[in-house]
Amino acid sequence: MDLGLKNKNILITGGSKGIGLAIAELFADEGANVAICARNADGVGSAVKSLTAKGIKAWGQAIDVADPAALKQWVEGAAGELGGIDGLVCNVSALAVGNTEETWEKSFRVDMMHTVNSIAAALPYLEKSKIASIAIVSSVSGFEVDFAAGSYGAFKAALIHYAKGLSTQLIAKGIRVNAISPGNTYFEGGIWQNIEQGSPDLYKMAMGLNPTGRMGTPQEVAAGVVFLASPVASRISGTNLIIDGALTKAV
Repeated sequence: MDLGLKNKNILITGGSKGIGLAIAELFADEGANVAICARNADGVGSAVKSLTAKGIKAWGQAIDVADPAALKQWVEGAAGELGGIDGLVCNVSALAVGNTEETWEKSFRVDMMHTVNSIAAALPYLEKSKIASIAIVSSVSGFEVDFAAGSYGAFKAALIHYAKGLSTQLIAKGIRVNAISPGNTYFEGGIWQNIEQGSPDLYKMAMGLNPTGRMGTPQEVAAGVVFLASPVASRISGTNLIIDGALTKAV
């Protein structure tokens, strides 16, 4: 299926590894130009090089998305390098699980405000696109109580609510907004590999909850994100797409 993304311009925060990189790669496979950001300059450079090899225009910068000024400069720089913005994927998380002042502050500044600030910076460009879309990566922890209850779960819930509210506010401008809630997703260097190595009992418990007997892959999450962001999903706005292999029980 042609998703209608050829030569479109997509921005992905946190696009140098894991779910973010898988999203960028799938957009590139569909012929879209991509811009990414992440904190590690080497990781960004490596990702941009591999994405460019797919025959599309790729650009990236190493920034801290919790810095509003740096984030705005990245969005504006990406729009300039690519020639506009057709889609934005807000993917970065502080992964601050806990209930301390530090985890609440990190979750607010990174998970929540990086999303708010990214969208604010991208809106003037999205308004000029005929296929504009925003995808906000949340989590199943945002609508079910699990081990990540506290700052992480609360702000993931806030992102789902934010996406729904924005969908009603922006649809008249032709901009669609959706949330995506992945379940346990395993990749090299990711949180679940770290838990597997550092907290094997928690990892074993989490694995036991997955009806499929395995955790998901970044590519499986990316497939949902890219579809929702594409013109093929032109009637879908305000939804929360759950990609969890029947992990959660909420209706």
